[in-house]
Amino acid sequence: MGAIRTTCAYCGVGCGIRAEVDGTRSVAIAGDPDHPANRGRLCSKGTHLGETVGLDGRLLHPMVGEARVSWNEALGQVASRMRACIERHGPDSVAFYVSGQLLTEDYYVTNKLMKGFVGSANIDTNSRLCMASAVAAHNRAWGEDVVPCSYDDIAAADLILLVGSNTAWCHPVVWQAMEAARERRGTKLVVIDPRRTETAERADLHIPLAPDGDTALFTALLAEMARRGALDDAFLRDACSVPPGFWDDLNHDPAIDRALFARLADLFAASPRAITMFSQGANQSVGGTDKGNAIINLHLATGRINRPGAGPFSITGQPNAMGGREVGGLASTLACHLGFSAEERASVARFWGTDRLCREPGLKAVDLFRAVHSGKVRFVWIMATNPAVSMPDAGFVREALARCPHVVVSDVIAQTDTARLAHVRLPALAWGEKDGTVTNSERRVSRQRRLFPAPGEARADWRIVADVAARMGWGESFAWSSPAEVFREYAAMTRLAREHGKHLDLAEWAGCSDCEYERMQPFQWGGPHPLARRFPTADGKARIVAVSPPAARSPDPDFPLRLNTGRYRDQWHTMTRTGLSPRLAHHRREPVVEVHPADARRRRLLDGGLARVETPFGAQLFRVATSEGQRPGEIFVPMHWTDMLAGGGRTGKLAQPATDPHSGQPGFKNTPARLARVEPDWRAFLVSRRTVTPQAPYWVRSRVARGWLTELAGFGAVDCDALLPAGPRIEVADRERGMRRIAVPDEGGGLAAALFVTRSGTLPAREWIAEQLGMPGSGAEWLAGRSAAPAPDKGPLVCLCHDVGERQVAAAIAAGACDTAAVGAATKAGTNCGSCRPVIARMLESRPTMEPAE
Repeated sequence: MGAIRTTCAYCGVGCGIRAEVDGTRSVAIAGDPDHPANRGRLCSKGTHLGETVGLDGRLLHPMVGEARVSWNEALGQVASRMRACIERHGPDSVAFYVSGQLLTEDYYVTNKLMKGFVGSANIDTNSRLCMASAVAAHNRAWGEDVVPCSYDDIAAADLILLVGSNTAWCHPVVWQAMEAARERRGTKLVVIDPRRTETAERADLHIPLAPDGDTALFTALLAEMARRGALDDAFLRDACSVPPGFWDDLNHDPAIDRALFARLADLFAASPRAITMFSQGANQSVGGTDKGNAIINLHLATGRINRPGAGPFSITGQPNAMGGREVGGLASTLACHLGFSAEERASVARFWGTDRLCREPGLKAVDLFRAVHSGKVRFVWIMATNPAVSMPDAGFVREALARCPHVVVSDVIAQTDTARLAHVRLPALAWGEKDGTVTNSERRVSRQRRLFPAPGEARADWRIVADVAARMGWGESFAWSSPAEVFREYAAMTRLAREHGKHLDLAEWAGCSDCEYERMQPFQWGGPHPLARRFPTADGKARIVAVSPPAARSPDPDFPLRLNTGRYRDQWHTMTRTGLSPRLAHHRREPVVEVHPADARRRRLLDGGLARVETPFGAQLFRVATSEGQRPGEIFVPMHWTDMLAGGGRTGKLAQPATDPHSGQPGFKNTPARLARVEPDWRAFLVSRRTVTPQAPYWVRSRVARGWLTELAGFGAVDCDALLPAGPRIEVADRERGMRRIAVPDEGGGLAAALFVTRSGTLPAREWIAEQLGMPGSGAEWLAGRSAAPAPDKGPLVCLCHDVGERQVAAAIAAGACDTAAVGAATKAGTNCGSCRPVIARMLESRPTMEPAE
């Protein structure tokens, strides 16, 4: 079999992949050099997709409770439960919560069932947590959720403003495009972010604004452009509608150092080709929509839009967040960018042939789970997402699901924090088994193609939903036999968008054959600058929107810190996929709270020690890492860990549920918090072939090549028997220092498990002993935690893609490598996804103090 062209499963860049299946569940992954989004480049997560396609932990059969049932029984249960709720409590007692992991075909069928035939708009998506404020800003500015830019604009820009995006980590392929533009044409880069991230370190200018300071900053920058006479008066007159008194009521306080602001203003004024790329750091805010419109206002007023290298560019976080927005996956839209006006509803009802169409917007994510908690929603179907972890105030969400009489979960994994609360679990296809389309951040539609046959009894999400619809009595309207048929109907439906003055238009694909669908090449609807012809408003003009910076918060002595949340470089969402990859676990094996050194000293926190992070919504334990990149008074934690992988580090339990009034998006980035030192009696780690769920206050599990590595800490006695498998033991102990080490060989003489415990000493390095799992060896070496003839120490991993350590990079620098390209030539580090290049650059800057490998 030759290479199959498909699309990456992760972020909204939408990278093309060439996948060569070389075994029953084995695949070689490479970037697709012909795909316009990435031209062959991949990030570390995409590069190692092949490590995540196994069947470990998969949900392979329908389940009711803990009993395996037939599809017929499972679908009958779902249909009867839904029908009973509609009959007794009305259609608004039903809700769907879906995901940017779904393909467009899945999204379309689900939205059609819920809004068109159940008769409620209570369908929302986890994109509400990522991009809803950008959607609302687009709609306020030009009447439709249209991204006005393309990736090619990066190469044409004189200036790139990055707002709330650690792009080198979260969108590495976009970061490579920025690096190329800087090298080729001298493009300047400004990073606007409270944290000094790896991306900010490489910028020409870093603006370390306070949390939620974006609206004030961009409004002040607009006022400064007006003061300098740098507005585009002709574009404002001909293409924009400005509210009365707008120019008299701008906030002139940028809320940052004046010298920094002057440098920013100089750069913007001198750069007619300026692009502002904004992401979750801007959107995940109680004022996220105003932030988006403040950015858009600046571009409209200065005419920096609708031409190469210029415009406000919202970069999405999920592979099909855009496709879901297009079909109507958000509760605030009807379908195909249409709203709930009488005219739009009439068009949709005719197209779908229904008299049950919903009449108004539905419940957005946070309100949806509040309605589940209160009993207003009594049936909820959750697809391809894990809200018991990812929602803010996740403890409340779990309580809501535990109260709900009818919880259905369609997923790939059998046991997730959410699936544990389900009454019915339906096995869905995973990335390598799906067939359909996705839309990336620049409106480019790409095919996702099947690599493997469906395992067990897993089915496509669109097929599951259509089968339930048939059992509800609506089979004729859901009688597709393939994803190509679904896509044709969706493409035909986009004609309604054009009829109502919108730009979304895929109608040319409405008559495509199955063969044409299969051979589909990536295409971009709307072209590179879809708003250049006209804005999709009644008068064809864009709207300048008056915005207000959020009111200053009064200091809370009980919670004096501000909690920020975000992603790690090599992990994704709640790690149900990336958590299976040994390579991706290398970068960050534990959830870490990053603290400014001054805040750490004030609270007597130890770098590498433990701390309790507490907010008004919950408390969790984290490992501590001091960082000068944190602003004093602010802390940062990652979003990924779950009950399946850790006893602490669950960030969703900490985040506030307050939302933006326009978009309903939660404010994950600015929650009141406090920190306290935690001093355990003992610390330990366990390497084991099988997973163990310890009864310890702190534990975190991560994948290694032939098993698992679990970090532990606790109080009182250590229950070694509960952690180790049965069998003979090799043991050494030092009671004075509270040290104990136990190795358990398997029947073949290989290492089955090893536990290392200390109360006052140090623990050995983990990597060597983890590599011995399943391998024959010496008990003395196992207990020592190192080989009698140790291999050269590569040091901490720098480049995941090519397995290059810090000491290897240092050796290359000591040998004369003077820049990242030279280090790459010597070691390959930084030559694939590029996300490690900021670390290499930092090492180059500090080379006199580095120690090369022996």
